[in-house]
Amino acid sequence: MSQEKEFTAQPELLEQSRKFLAEHTDLKWIEGFMFDINGVPRGKWLPAEAAEKLLKGSLQMPRSAVSLDIWGRDIEDSPLVFASGDSDGVCLPVSPISLAPWHREVTAQLHMQLHEADGSSLYADPRAQLQRVVDRLQKLGYTAVCATELEFYLLRDDVDHLARPRPVSDNDAELVPSTDVYDLSELNAQRHFFADVRAACEEQGIPADSVLSECAPGQFEINLLHSADPVKVADQTLLFKRLLKGVARSHGFRVSTMAKPFGDQAGNGMHVHMSLIDSHGKNVFDDGSEEGSELLRQAAAGMLATANDAMAFFAPHSNSYRRFQESSHAPLNLCWGYDNRTTTLRVPASNPEARRIEHRIAGADVNPYLVLAGILAGVCHGIENQLQAPDPVEGDAYQVQSEQLINTWSGALKRFDKSALWREYLDPRFVELFLMLKRQEMAEIGARVTDVEYQSYLHRV
Repeated sequence: MSQEKEFTAQPELLEQSRKFLAEHTDLKWIEGFMFDINGVPRGKWLPAEAAEKLLKGSLQMPRSAVSLDIWGRDIEDSPLVFASGDSDGVCLPVSPISLAPWHREVTAQLHMQLHEADGSSLYADPRAQLQRVVDRLQKLGYTAVCATELEFYLLRDDVDHLARPRPVSDNDAELVPSTDVYDLSELNAQRHFFADVRAACEEQGIPADSVLSECAPGQFEINLLHSADPVKVADQTLLFKRLLKGVARSHGFRVSTMAKPFGDQAGNGMHVHMSLIDSHGKNVFDDGSEEGSELLRQAAAGMLATANDAMAFFAPHSNSYRRFQESSHAPLNLCWGYDNRTTTLRVPASNPEARRIEHRIAGADVNPYLVLAGILAGVCHGIENQLQAPDPVEGDAYQVQSEQLINTWSGALKRFDKSALWREYLDPRFVELFLMLKRQEMAEIGARVTDVEYQSYLHRV
């Protein structure tokens, strides 16, 4: 049996973590965790005394833990399970230790990435796959500047008489169907919750920006500030989702980032804003004009050309496809436009130096590592092949005759399987593992008979 190996964390991360530990001598627990392919945190609680060992790679987890299905089950016939003895990998920190203030006892967290036992990259970890695409973009001479906008529902802890979730809302939507876009009364009603969210973000260094009430009762959006480190943006987005759920539970609520929790209400999206800078820090989408540069159009063309290849990342679950409906602000057609929220890609109105593209496909139920990998692979594809974007759309893009986004889970997985793009940009072993995982989930859900089927057919046909 090999001895446990020690690793050295990045100096800045180590310094910040040790400063935190020195300032929190009353710490009781520390949560060490990583995020799996579905974006679900997997890890352990350990006593605070284990913090230094965690920073040196003492936390080991099965390599298969990064590829559990949505219910936490192993993938059948996975090469990471019985075929390789279900061996351990090592969890190495990627963010400093920080407070998780929603817990009753003083508890900290340590975000980690699962590696091979010798510390080398584990192909199954989605964070490693995003890093591959980021590296490829940097070889072209560009760095992506990204930001995410996350929509979510704040829900009561109880359910209605049909076991359906109930939104927390200051408006009585049961009497008159309503939307609450930019309704300050909704924010005021939940001001204590949002104050605790803001405080938790400050504790964890998550750059939360504006908060707004969204289209449906109990639905909100919080934007994160942009960064020139796409992997860090994905880290922060996943940590933010976890933070929201933790703070909500401490208030007796629940948070859901399910893509379409209510059939007759707005779905939850995760829009991504993206631009490129060169080695001098200049935004290469900016050429001084209102339209933006040729590189902007090549990037847009690449994202459109690869969007359907990446739909399994942008809409990774059965429920994800309920969000794509006409006149719902979720895109249906592969098109782009200037300051047009009906298009798949939107170039927001801005000063030329802030020229960027807003990618509007992904739901809030995604793994941000894979979404950003999909987006940036499209950008690389467009630039490397000097693709030409179609004419920008003006007006209602739902009425445009153009190629459609794939609108079924099975169709998205078939396209993903046939796409040569992913075996070029990602590790082919990850591609096969992802397909195995999603096919297992699809088979499980497809075998279930729903309540509405019983109600509609059991005694009528």
